[in-house]
Amino acid sequence: MFFTKKKAVLFFIVCLIFFFLTYNNVKSTEISSVTGYSKVTDGDTLKIDTFKIRLHGIDAPEKKQLCKRAYLKIMMFTFYEDYSCGQKSTEALIKKINNQKVTCKISNVDYFKRLIGECYQGKTNLNSWLVSNGYAVAFRKYSKKYVSEENLAKREKKGIWQGKFEMPWDYRKSKKN
Repeated sequence: MFFTKKKAVLFFIVCLIFFFLTYNNVKSTEISSVTGYSKVTDGDTLKIDTFKIRLHGIDAPEKKQLCKRAYLKIMMFTFYEDYSCGQKSTEALIKKINNQKVTCKISNVDYFKRLIGECYQGKTNLNSWLVSNGYAVAFRKYSKKYVSEENLAKREKKGIWQGKFEMPWDYRKSKKN
């Protein structure tokens, strides 16, 4: 017999060692943070140099998404008007960053090969800021970290919470059909 038990075990151990050495080498080249001047793509995505970064745990209205806000209340009747909440979210993030350096702590890479991370402008966590001001919602599918900020924005009727809107993931799904 070509393979003895001893040779099979030795071969298996060598394969394991090779795998772990290769795996550690791949892990060491992963990006853990990116710092620089950013270009805001939309309310939950930045670009720093060649890196596209999706803000972890949040979801902002899409650029072309419309929301409704009250513009007239007469007794028990409320009249709503459409406004571009996706554009508002993008503009708010641009204004908040204000051409200052941004640092993003990278935690993962998504299906679209975007880096996933928490981004900071100075000491301000931009992910948290967007949700607590009603420019984005907590993306519970991926993280529960910003749920308390969302609840606060909802209670205080900030941003999108001052009117009616479709959750960004539902809006994207409806546009696919």
